[in-house]
Amino acid sequence: MDVDAKVTSIHTVTGIVAGYISSILTNESMVVIVTIIILYVSGQLSERLLGKEEVGGVKGWLWSGIVPFFFVWIMVWLIFLNL
Repeated sequence: MDVDAKVTSIHTVTGIVAGYISSILTNESMVVIVTIIILYVSGQLSERLLGKEEVGGVKGWLWSGIVPFFFVWIMVWLIFLNL
């Protein structure tokens, strides 16, 4: 599997987790703080698992990680809020 696909997979899974946790929390500012922490941890995890040079640092996981994380997080959060 390509490095970009692996980074996207890691951030997609953590986006699902962040979406579920966000639906449990009631304070929106805590939701944002927890989500940023989860995003940072998933970025560090992908750099450590796949190698910083392979991922390309923050610039490398910007499109392969942050964008999928954001969209998956919003979708999962809204799905759980509407249940």
